[in-house]
Amino acid sequence: MEIMKKLQLLLVSIAMLSMFSCSDDDDDTLGVWYRRSDFDGRAREDAAGFVIDNRGYLCGGYRGKDQRERDCWEYNIDNDWWTQCADLPEEAAARNGAVGFAINSKGYVTTGYTVYRDDDPLHTGGYAYLKDTWEYEPATDTWKQMDDYPGDARINAIAFAIGNYGYVGTGQSKDDKQTKDFYRFDPTAASGNQWTIVNGFGGQKRTGGLSFIIDNVAYIVGGTNNGKDVDDFWKFDPSKSEENKWVRLRDITDQSSDDYDDDYKSITRTYGCAFVIDDQAYITLGQTASGSFRSNYWIYDPAKDLWRSSETEDDFDYTPFEGSSRIKAVCFATGRRGIITTGGSSSYYYDDTWELHPYEWEEND
Repeated sequence: MEIMKKLQLLLVSIAMLSMFSCSDDDDDTLGVWYRRSDFDGRAREDAAGFVIDNRGYLCGGYRGKDQRERDCWEYNIDNDWWTQCADLPEEAAARNGAVGFAINSKGYVTTGYTVYRDDDPLHTGGYAYLKDTWEYEPATDTWKQMDDYPGDARINAIAFAIGNYGYVGTGQSKDDKQTKDFYRFDPTAASGNQWTIVNGFGGQKRTGGLSFIIDNVAYIVGGTNNGKDVDDFWKFDPSKSEENKWVRLRDITDQSSDDYDDDYKSITRTYGCAFVIDDQAYITLGQTASGSFRSNYWIYDPAKDLWRSSETEDDFDYTPFEGSSRIKAVCFATGRRGIITTGGSSSYYYDDTWELHPYEWEEND
């Protein structure tokens, strides 16, 4: 495994070195966004997503006029097509703002927000923040209810999985209360004991933050707190001792005497997308606390704890996202490919799907 890892890093290094010299046109930009198969379901934003065995899953979402979904879809990343799966059960409210993650070939959806309609099978009326948790098994195309999330019911939390556990935290609960607590989920534990609190996160409360995983370490960035963009940046390593699991990295702000972080303020965003390609993270889309949309992308190198983008390079630019600017899209991250689908902008909802090829050049006339 160590030899294969070194070989992969060598190949990536060769690709990174060659990409800087592959274009003779000063107007060309690095990275090509390819349009993939449109999402087969109704256009929407704020759905939950997860990836199992190189297939992405999208569940729920919001499509305007208090219309929320409970349908679920599978995207075959290799062959570029969509297949409808079993809906969330009738016992599970249609929802948006939920989170998803995958553990050992099963997917999980938890939290979210709903407004019960007259035709909703739950017939409870009114609105609700949610904390129920559901397990999806692709082999049987079935759903199973698990323990409820133990923190406040909430929307737009951060979720990720490392090894045999899922982790869910932060987000916004009732009365616009923002949160920062985290809990670990163990699907093999007995009912009533599947969630345990994870202490030690010293970051800001936030809603709409981002996370990504590199080498079994989670990174947390972005989000909004009290109407301002959050600029603290953290990593979480569950293999470390209790007091060393959470580590604060360089803030996403211009704080040094060097010029590497002069434009870091354009990294901050809420409701964006993050994915990992060849052990480097890419974040794109989203919006600022003031409501301005982001279409640029930044790349994070954990080995250097540094970010780079068009703003930090003098000799070329990175290609901005080539679809419509949007928030609350779903991102399918495989570690080698990053796929973005759905999302919204004001009262418009999207069903297009895109993939970034970061080492190719976009020819601009």
